[in-house]
Amino acid sequence: MGAGQAVHVRGLVKQFGDSIVLDGVDLDIRAGEFVAVVGHSGCGKSTLLRVIAGIEQPSAGTVEHADPVAVGFQDSRLVPWQRVWRNVVFGIRAPRAELRQQARAVLAEVGLSDYEDVWPHTLSGGQAQRVSLARALTLDPRLLLLDEPFGALDALTRLNAQALVSRLWAQHGFAVMLVTHDVEEAVILADRVIVIADGGIAHEVAIDLPRPRSHADHRVVDYKAEILARLGIDIVT
Repeated sequence: MGAGQAVHVRGLVKQFGDSIVLDGVDLDIRAGEFVAVVGHSGCGKSTLLRVIAGIEQPSAGTVEHADPVAVGFQDSRLVPWQRVWRNVVFGIRAPRAELRQQARAVLAEVGLSDYEDVWPHTLSGGQAQRVSLARALTLDPRLLLLDEPFGALDALTRLNAQALVSRLWAQHGFAVMLVTHDVEEAVILADRVIVIADGGIAHEVAIDLPRPRSHADHRVVDYKAEILARLGIDIVT
């Protein structure tokens, strides 16, 4: 894999029993690139992410990625018996004072400086996802893999979470692969949108728009319509 790449996948096949979910996928993601992956339910979006993350093993093909890699899910996966700051540095071995300082720094980045000592059950869904992002930042990742991280959030919280991820990506320069069902979200956030269908990459759409992007921009609406049409969905604009 070249120095300028974050993900390099060739001939990826993933099979569960008699069912082939991914069949000969080739994918490259450049260092620092933001890629969104969309497609109908069950098309293999999350499976692709999980294979790249190493959670699932490929049935065939090769998968390489930049290290360190961090993964975020729709479920924030916080440990309920640990306070927020402990969740942020969970699994890291270092002196307590050093861990506390590290947690405090990344919690400030996600706007949760006042929440380091609270219990996870007291957090809103949006706050829990921010803690999950803070935990990812402790790894100083070169690749951030996000599997429907905003799917359970209400509309306003989701917009704020999108803006946070976009800001963190711009500040830290890591590559992002975002799996989402929300095509408009994909257009707002990504440099490139990949459409998964029939076990492979059916289409790729480069989003040539300056940032920050507005949901009201007619060009965002046009890109959304184009991608939805690739998914076989026609909308009236």
